[in-house]
Amino acid sequence: QVHLAETGGGLVPSGGSLRLSCAVSGITLDMHAIGWFRQAPAKQRETLSCIATDGTTAYTDAVKDRFTISTDGAKKTVYLQMNNLKPEDTARYFCAAIRRLRTVRLGCPTVPSFDYWGQGTQVTVST
Repeated sequence: QVHLAETGGGLVPSGGSLRLSCAVSGITLDMHAIGWFRQAPAKQRETLSCIATDGTTAYTDAVKDRFTISTDGAKKTVYLQMNNLKPEDTARYFCAAIRRLRTVRLGCPTVPSFDYWGQGTQVTVST
C-alpha cells in the first residue's frame, strides 16, 4: 500500500525557515517523481516544486529563489527546505508521487497528474 507522510510544518515568524519532509512507503523514488504543493483556504492547490527520477528539479516562480527540493533515497524521503518565509506562504503543504516521470526539464506535471497524495502539513507564517 502506498503511503506518503508529510512532517515539519509549524508556526514560524516572517523571514524564518522550515524543512518539510515527505516520507514514502510502498513506492520507490527511482520509479516515481515527487512534487510539493500547497493550498491556502479558498484557493486552488498550487504546485511548488518537483524532482524527477533523473534528479532534475523544477520550481514555480513564486518560490524558486527561496525553496529547495532534495531527496534521500536511503531514507525514502523528499525534503522541501523553505527559507525567507513570508505570510503569504501560509497554507497546507502536500507532497505527491507520480509514476515513471523521468525528467522535469520542462516543468512539473499538473496537479491532477499525480497518482498518490499525502495528508499534508500546516505551515503558518506570522507577521
